[in-house]
Amino acid sequence: MIRIDLNSDLGESFGNYKIGMDEQLMKYISSANIACGFHAGDPMIMEKTIGLALDHDVAIGAHPAYPDLVGFGRRNMKVSVEELKAMVKYQVAALKGMTESLGGKLQHVKPHGAMYNQAAADLNLALAIAEGIKEIDTKLIFMGLANSYMHTAAEHAGLLFASEVFADRAYNKLGKLVSRSEEGAVIHDPKVVCERVLRMVKEGKVISIEGAEVALNADTICIHGDNPAAFDLAVKIYESLHENKIQIKALR
Repeated sequence: MIRIDLNSDLGESFGNYKIGMDEQLMKYISSANIACGFHAGDPMIMEKTIGLALDHDVAIGAHPAYPDLVGFGRRNMKVSVEELKAMVKYQVAALKGMTESLGGKLQHVKPHGAMYNQAAADLNLALAIAEGIKEIDTKLIFMGLANSYMHTAAEHAGLLFASEVFADRAYNKLGKLVSRSEEGAVIHDPKVVCERVLRMVKEGKVISIEGAEVALNADTICIHGDNPAAFDLAVKIYESLHENKIQIKALR
């Protein structure tokens, strides 16, 4: 049977500010990337989200980011590789410790926002993240963008790597994500999104924005649920996979 992991970024509320639809989305995913307090989340939110994941048998991952609460971790930062590695270790260690205190086990690490995008295009940054993960736990899976330097860095560090693809994002002919600033970067038609997901999972291919066929290994699919429209799309992807007898299962 074909299997695929569905992941989502959760635990991104902060204090009195609620972001996302964590409770509803937990029913439709197999892995959760939980914010570690740098771009979103706080100790109480982290603990609550870990508990939700354990209640729903959803695998838990750390979602480290740049220290940028105001910009939600989406603004590029210029940091040294030593600083980046320390940031990753600090956040992964915190979430790992909290998860274990609740009787769970950390499965993976997926960088967030600008950290993710910069590391995908910069081998030195990707290596710093991989080394940070490795120094906390060599068994953790590095989740990152398919066809990126993050895969290379994981191999160099001896970590397992999970190639992530995006259900509702367009790719260019090089297999890279089309910038959100470009027209057509985000796909809104549920039928088109589900068709693309099925092809990525079954054939390992996607049609680029230029119309070219691109090879794309898919271990895990990121689905967004931070607004009602995105959540509805997540449900449709989940149902489409089930209808096509594709097993939704965590990376572990």
